[in-house]
Amino acid sequence: MYKSNTNFNLYKTFYDVVICGSISKAANMNYTSQPAISRSIKTLENELNTKLFIRTKKGIELTDKGKELFFYVEQGYNSFLTAERSIIEDKTLSKGKLSIGIPSHIATFYLFDSLDEFHKKYPNIEITIISKSTSALLDLLRSHEIDFMIDSEPVKALDTNITIKHIKNLHNAFIVSSELDISNIKSLKDLENTAVILPIKGTANRSDLDDLLLKNKVNLNNVLNIHTSELIIGAIKRKLGIGYVIKELVKEELNHGYLKEVRVEDLPKTGISLVYIKDYITDSPRTFLKEYYNIEI
Repeated sequence: MYKSNTNFNLYKTFYDVVICGSISKAANMNYTSQPAISRSIKTLENELNTKLFIRTKKGIELTDKGKELFFYVEQGYNSFLTAERSIIEDKTLSKGKLSIGIPSHIATFYLFDSLDEFHKKYPNIEITIISKSTSALLDLLRSHEIDFMIDSEPVKALDTNITIKHIKNLHNAFIVSSELDISNIKSLKDLENTAVILPIKGTANRSDLDDLLLKNKVNLNNVLNIHTSELIIGAIKRKLGIGYVIKELVKEELNHGYLKEVRVEDLPKTGISLVYIKDYITDSPRTFLKEYYNIEI
């Protein structure tokens, strides 16, 4: 049986250099000297009898063998962190962490109420919420910087260890300021010469809407394209036109009569998914999902 005598601190130094992107930054992070970091890397290369880094004009880069080693070291490092969290967290959740990746517009109506209750019940759990693009959130999930992510569908990941679970359908709607007269709009066709505010092309809900418009031979002629749901809602409130948004985002405004829904043909729904890596789910995220969303992991 093969037995290694390598000091595992060398692998930690190797990991830090890769993550930091330079020996000097790794030295600063570890409050040590650059020569000490360089010696550790050289020792590890001698132990493995292979070159791990090459110097370029931009700094240092991993060799092919270095990339291969980092793949395994990163997995091992993240396993250690998860193990540490599992030991620290207890079933009563008197301490621990919860890190969630979610777009801001979904968080406003689908996360914050549950998070508020969870925080009151488990005040010693450190909570982190990160809002980024789907691809960026997937990278954070892979590096275990978030416990799970909730995002609009489709969420695509080729990783065999990533689970994608549909959890809810949301309702898209055309919404307008209550001060505007929309009595003449009874179908999608009636929107052709009306000012409409849409998500930018390429987004999932815009693509689904475009397919519906094409199917019904509707050509919109007065379109304002806006990137985020928050800005679309702002434009609706400024009476810039009829906006296409997730209905749940404006539930309060609809209930209070500040905004109203334009009733047209059945519109596409937007699904949201829970995305996680089962082997890295610890007690805090598992309890949160079970108690507030009835999701067992």
